[in-house]
Amino acid sequence: MKTAMQELIEKLHARCNFCLEKELISEWGTLRMTIIEAQSLLEKEKEQIVQAFKTGYNVTEYDADEYFDLIYNQNK
Repeated sequence: MKTAMQELIEKLHARCNFCLEKELISEWGTLRMTIIEAQSLLEKEKEQIVQAFKTGYNVTEYDADEYFDLIYNQNK
């Protein structure tokens, strides 16, 4: 199973390869920068998943949606 970020990177690589085949160099460059940025966020994503597991394992007062809203939707 892949995380959402890993799936996104995989799709960006596929699009990047398509751009190379079609010689869409400008789009290829933009995609490469996006891939690099997404790859730099993989460790942060891992930390968030680990923290969510640890929190969920120790605390059961929230359901999954409430936990997500509490942690990630603070600026609603």
